[in-house]
Amino acid sequence: MPIDKAVILSAGKGSRLLPLTADRPKCLIELNGKSLLEWQLDALASSGVREVVVVTGFRDELVDAVAAARQGVRTLFNPFYHVADNLGSVWMARGEFGSGTLLLNGDTLVSPALLAKVQAAEGAAITVTVDEKADYDADDMKVLRNGTRLLRIGKALEPGAYNAESIGLLAFRGEGGRLFIDEVERMMRTPEGTRRWFLRAIDALAADHEIQTVSIKGEEWQEVDFPEDVEKARSLTARWAKAL
Repeated sequence: MPIDKAVILSAGKGSRLLPLTADRPKCLIELNGKSLLEWQLDALASSGVREVVVVTGFRDELVDAVAAARQGVRTLFNPFYHVADNLGSVWMARGEFGSGTLLLNGDTLVSPALLAKVQAAEGAAITVTVDEKADYDADDMKVLRNGTRLLRIGKALEPGAYNAESIGLLAFRGEGGRLFIDEVERMMRTPEGTRRWFLRAIDALAADHEIQTVSIKGEEWQEVDFPEDVEKARSLTARWAKAL
């Protein structure tokens, strides 16, 4: 059965995109007639997702307005978005992870075909969506796999100790959500908790639990983190808009 609920982490300001994000959050950057968030919501709906929780922070009222215009979409405000990394946003949404939940970064464009592939990859409690390429840079969230099993995940993995990158989309089924949130709770109780990425929790879980990956190599997606990414995202969504 396809997962019908998603959590989108959209609390950050997107400082690396200033001045574009001076008065609006990164998720509301306009891309060919729709915001990044609206492209995400449309893609999720096409894959069977009927309930979406958007974790907000910077200029939350603007995101609230987008959510209010959509059936099945609601927001959850993260009051410490400016002092905590995205582990804090996951902690704020800890009550939203049931037996089936997708988790998506708010700056990642994904195609309906990509989401269909993730939805079809059933069987694992936790599945991390990965792409493969010839070279990886310092900002990539690198992944080491053995077959489809995830062994390590992190930006600082040693050179050569990785063979894929996380695109910022995870699927939780069965007990996966509980395992993940239990680890998030543990990490948030440490002095470093508010400065951690949520994928650090996945890296910790991989030591004792089987976490699977699904490769979406060849499918279309785009992270929007730097000014040059905005132009790539506009080119990508222009193709998508033309195909509608």
